[in-house]
Amino acid sequence: MTTYRHVFGPVPSRRFGRSLGVDLTPLKTCSFNCVFCQLGPTPRTTLERREYVPVQSVKNEILRWRDAGGTADYATLSGSGEPTLHSGFGEVLRFLKAELPCSAVLLTNGSLLHLPEVRAAAAEADVAKLSLSAWDDDSFRQINRPHPDLDFHRSVAGMREFRQAFSGRIWLEVFLIADLNDAPDQVERIAALAAAIAPDKIHLNTAVRPPAESSARPVMPERLAKLAEIFRPRAEVIADFTARPGSGVAVNETAILEMLRRRPCTARQIADVFGMHLNEVAKYTGHLLKTGQIQAMQRAGETYFAAPERTRT
Repeated sequence: MTTYRHVFGPVPSRRFGRSLGVDLTPLKTCSFNCVFCQLGPTPRTTLERREYVPVQSVKNEILRWRDAGGTADYATLSGSGEPTLHSGFGEVLRFLKAELPCSAVLLTNGSLLHLPEVRAAAAEADVAKLSLSAWDDDSFRQINRPHPDLDFHRSVAGMREFRQAFSGRIWLEVFLIADLNDAPDQVERIAALAAAIAPDKIHLNTAVRPPAESSARPVMPERLAKLAEIFRPRAEVIADFTARPGSGVAVNETAILEMLRRRPCTARQIADVFGMHLNEVAKYTGHLLKTGQIQAMQRAGETYFAAPERTRT
């Protein structure tokens, strides 16, 4: 199987079906250190924008993946860190739109949208998924634990400015954590900010996968459904991904390992994305566990598999 350094997937996504990921930064290169991040803690937050990986190398891998018969529902700038920290992310978005028959998506925490050059580059996307989990600077620092030089209200203002100029679709993810930002009065304040950003869709998410901090507990589905009614437009509680039959995703041990390097998954999630029987998944995960390439962890009564060293050279 062909291996890639900057392209991964397709992987299951609760918003984007089968999503090809394009990774533009080293692991955990981010402006935030969110308590709920499924990739674990950020060792050191940064605001440095530069070409972390060569744009041409990324383009070459996209073409190799396409020419090898790769298909996906969306191509997303996502992965190991905050993509807007890469100085060439707009160029990569343009390339994705030109070379692949699917929509180009930017997954960003929105922290740098106060910068005109970042807004201009982000406007190359077909869809921009922004994030909002706080309602003021104190909650911002408690939940997102941002770089010290970031200002919450400036970041929200940047999202509003981006909305005014962006002709594509904006989907706003609101990440709720039990007993941290899920009280009705807190959610009402978040909803007011969301309304000012004016996204096309609002998605409610919670800590389904193992988070950076074990204290970050999920909000139960029934409560999420009730809190969704506070938002205008009414928020959508993100459902678990279900793969379509015959999706044609190639499966082997390397493909599964590559996915688990990027995000922890249950056996059912692995089965869904690759169209496999659970017994077949057990054979692969059993061998990967035995050889020490992955580890199992418990979260809310579910067993998740993850690669213990989710790094790349």
